[in-house]
Amino acid sequence: MRYDTKIMPLRTPGAINEAAKLILSGELVAIPTETVYGLAANAFDENAVRKIFEVKGRPADNPLIVHTYGIDGVSEIAEEIPETAKKLFENFSPGPLTIVLKKNPKIPQITSGGLGTVGVRIPDIADIRELIKICGVPIAAPSANLSGLPSPTSARHVFNDLQGKIPLILDGDECKIGLESTVISLQNEDIKILRPGNITKENLSEFGKVIVDEGVTGELSGIPASPGMKYKHYAPKADITLIEGELPFFIYYFNKNADEDTFALMFDDDECAIKNRINFGKTSKDQAANLFKTLRELDERSIKKVFARCPKKTDEGLAVYNRLIRAAAFKLHSF
Repeated sequence: MRYDTKIMPLRTPGAINEAAKLILSGELVAIPTETVYGLAANAFDENAVRKIFEVKGRPADNPLIVHTYGIDGVSEIAEEIPETAKKLFENFSPGPLTIVLKKNPKIPQITSGGLGTVGVRIPDIADIRELIKICGVPIAAPSANLSGLPSPTSARHVFNDLQGKIPLILDGDECKIGLESTVISLQNEDIKILRPGNITKENLSEFGKVIVDEGVTGELSGIPASPGMKYKHYAPKADITLIEGELPFFIYYFNKNADEDTFALMFDDDECAIKNRINFGKTSKDQAANLFKTLRELDERSIKKVFARCPKKTDEGLAVYNRLIRAAAFKLHSF
């Protein structure tokens, strides 16, 4: 079905009610969150969730994150909530933290990617939590883009990808954080990061031993326990190679291997004479906030080839690295 896709500012009177009616009738609605825009469906409705996979072109084994309005709503999604999970929800929610828990039988297998677990998140936008309350059901909401492309951080990005495929986009301006939520699982007393994000290893270490899954920095071959673990992902059409090393090595590699149409993706404080360059932030927090819109800019400018500076793998830098290595289809040169 083709839709005349409508964009409504989130604060427009009646916008939330219109979105709720669409979701409860089995339709999809793009919604803003503090991380990226999500493609929302009734998490209990198998047919609606199936539409998410069809519209995005998303692999069926890639599980969806389910959003709720608050800690009281988690029990609708998860069969049990361990004490560590309660503490983490209390300290980091509403916010960009997803916890993988044993799923409530009401959650269909298609929503959880065939797994017995499901990722649960409480988004940090009050209007979206109100939308979930009005719906009366939890919301499954992966990023509102075509599968494999950079995640959308503005309503315009969503429209460019999904025009005609969904009826409504709620416009909440640019996303504050710009990268998807941190996804963790709990293994005995340990906290395992499956996908890094704005809530960092350093933040989580206050609540127990933190392990970083091998799939965070490398290529996963098995069943993904979290979105964004397995496939080439977050990628523009441009061919990206990630270069790991100090700035002099990056400059040497670029000058040796670049042609006149190759661009450098660099940090704001990198001082060098490379003319074909795009900066995407000085700090890891800035780089996280700017990464996806910068990757989309590459395609808007028809840039075909990029050598990208490798961020530090600490704080939000680990999340930026995780996204860039997938955008580069795991092409990495180290010095």
